[in-house]
Amino acid sequence: MPKSNAPSLCSGGIFDWDRALLRLDELNAKAEDPNLWNKPSDAQKLMRERTQLESAISTARKMERDVDDAITLAQLSDEEGDEATYQDALKLIGGVLAHAKRLELESLLSGEADPNDCFLEIHAGQGGTEAQDWAEIIARMYTRWADSKGYKVEYLEESAGEGAGIKSVTFRISGLNAYGWLKTESGVHRLVRISPFDSNARRHTSFSSVWVYPVVDDTIEIDIDEKDCRIDTYRSSGAGGQHVNKTDSAVRITHIPTNIVVQCQQERSQHQNRAKCWDMLRARLYELELEKREAKIAQQESAKTEIGWGHQIRSYVLQPYQLVKDLRTEYETSDTAGVLNGDLDKFMAASLAARIKTGGDVLLD
Repeated sequence: MPKSNAPSLCSGGIFDWDRALLRLDELNAKAEDPNLWNKPSDAQKLMRERTQLESAISTARKMERDVDDAITLAQLSDEEGDEATYQDALKLIGGVLAHAKRLELESLLSGEADPNDCFLEIHAGQGGTEAQDWAEIIARMYTRWADSKGYKVEYLEESAGEGAGIKSVTFRISGLNAYGWLKTESGVHRLVRISPFDSNARRHTSFSSVWVYPVVDDTIEIDIDEKDCRIDTYRSSGAGGQHVNKTDSAVRITHIPTNIVVQCQQERSQHQNRAKCWDMLRARLYELELEKREAKIAQQESAKTEIGWGHQIRSYVLQPYQLVKDLRTEYETSDTAGVLNGDLDKFMAASLAARIKTGGDVLLD
């Protein structure tokens, strides 16, 4: 049974200021312990938590100073009738409001695994080249979104399409709150456009599924009996020539009780691919447990079980008009180019807010 020992400074998505200050003092004291680095993994987690707290506290204090400075400038401009000083005050306030808006979005990330890295899988639906091209467009959309956040993207497995696009791809996205931001993106994504592969320029509808699940760190215990797993090895695919791996280094693990399948071919070593597969399987089983808890509390099926044709979460219409619409929250925009280039924050914020409202984010016992 998954269980988390990770500390939390949030309650319902609200930052606990007093507790954060106390926790930072505790972490600073522990960082002075000369024996800290005897266990590098524990030391790294401590330093990462300390850095996050320092950043959050520093941000709050800077916003407070900016508000005070803006008030002072506004008073001066009123006393002296100085329009330039007044504009400086407005600029400061505008910056504070913009930062507050970003923090408001981040406050929605209150789930247990939200701070974690995540795995993201994309699978093309039926439709051959058209659907495979759509799957590749989605992959580019998410990698550009990740780049805009400063996140690291690592490709783990990719199956090329027949002629164009991809049949499937799996990558890991690393960065603070990567899973928290992306977790509501799981589902079927629908594209309507004039197909570039149709010589008659007809309108086509394509589907691809996306699934996001968190990377499980050492604070969450997942027990897997290796007797319940089937491990297969196969030759990695490549670009041809010297890049083709001549050994069976790719690894596929099937968890028989749940029929969950994970695979990795990115590394040249079978041992490294096997290790990454075990990490992915632990993450998948953890996500499965989260889904069970959410289904029980929210009285609705989780995103994973809804991945099927007819259960699309978002439509991207490029013809005969321009519109991207989330079918769960009704949020929409006509800026299709921006969305396909990674401008997804407003969609994510709307779905996160709806998820929290219905009780979808729960902590494991």
